[in-house]
Amino acid sequence: MVFLHQLLVLLFISIIVYTIDVKKDFFPVPVVLVLAGIALSYLPLYSHFSVSRDILYEIFIPGLLFVSAYQFSTRALKKNAGLIFILSTVGMLATVLLLGTGIYWVTSFFEPFAWNVSLLLAAILVPTDPVSVVSILKNSKGTEEIAEIVEGESMVNDGTSIVIFTILLSMVQSGDAFSPLYFLESFVYISLGGIAIGLLFGWVLSQAIHITSHHEYQVMLSILIAYGGFALAESFDTSGVLATVVSGILLSFAFSKNDAQEEEFRKALGGFWNVVSPTLSSILFLFIGIQSVPYIQFQNWTVWPPAFIFFILSILARFLVLGGTLLIVPKWKKKFSHFSSVLFLLSLSGIKGTMSVVFLLWTESTNVAQDTILIPVAFVTTLLSFIFQSIGIYPLSHLLKKTDES
Repeated sequence: MVFLHQLLVLLFISIIVYTIDVKKDFFPVPVVLVLAGIALSYLPLYSHFSVSRDILYEIFIPGLLFVSAYQFSTRALKKNAGLIFILSTVGMLATVLLLGTGIYWVTSFFEPFAWNVSLLLAAILVPTDPVSVVSILKNSKGTEEIAEIVEGESMVNDGTSIVIFTILLSMVQSGDAFSPLYFLESFVYISLGGIAIGLLFGWVLSQAIHITSHHEYQVMLSILIAYGGFALAESFDTSGVLATVVSGILLSFAFSKNDAQEEEFRKALGGFWNVVSPTLSSILFLFIGIQSVPYIQFQNWTVWPPAFIFFILSILARFLVLGGTLLIVPKWKKKFSHFSSVLFLLSLSGIKGTMSVVFLLWTESTNVAQDTILIPVAFVTTLLSFIFQSIGIYPLSHLLKKTDES
């Protein structure tokens, strides 16, 4: 009963924040919700509140990813498919390696992390969360394509990041040295397995919508596909996240045919998921704020300096990987005028958020983080990224707009 009361209060606060918000361009709603969550943690009702990794990963993540995947523009995906794929696979691997190297070097000066642990921390901090920035970029003239790239990259790299993270976590837990061959074999199996199941479930859903004209049953089927594909993939030790994303993308392509029946199905889905999605995301951000409080130790100078350094290093690593990727393929660079400004905006858009917190709670439930500052530092780094990068997107996007007009 206590949990129900806590949940209802969180939902009520979410409604209030969405209702009174008038400056979401400058101060995005997710940031407000996280800060509200931090404040709530000091109330007696939430003094002992905690949320498990399983709840976030198995209930919130599949629903949110399915919505973002099936609503993602097929035109944008076709236009930027190559760049999105490279950034969310090879680019993510390169970012983890760069950031892990930086963390390994920096920690050698105060509390040395093993190489595997440094890579694990990098894997926690690399996945991006577009919720705070995509709406701002889409509403800023001249940055619509940047928004599409950020949203598409984040949608796919959530799947890639979970693969990288689970492999590195298992290696750290077992105490094995980092093995490129083992990493590659595991990466291929987990990724391809998740994609295969996602293709199967997505095809079933795109075909099944023609079986019945009852939209209620079609919506029920979409829930089964979103969560069933996720659960099946996870049961085979493959990527449930990739399965959900792929099934959603296949459904998006089915919608792009503009068939009258599919258009009606899209409207029915929107009537359900457009309520569920903001409800899940708002409660999730409040959860993140509440959950982060035990680790925000302002008086602990062993946590904040490395957190600030890792925050800067994460932006720098993303900047270098993005810059290298766009420079290697000239046609991608030609997409944008004022290349340096766009590169900086794309780098700043790589905000840490939901998946990073899921990974932190996952790591916390193991023996990996015992007797280290890994979890507190990662929580503070994630919070710094979420707040400061979210706030910085609005002025930077407007500066880019003025640059384009000049």
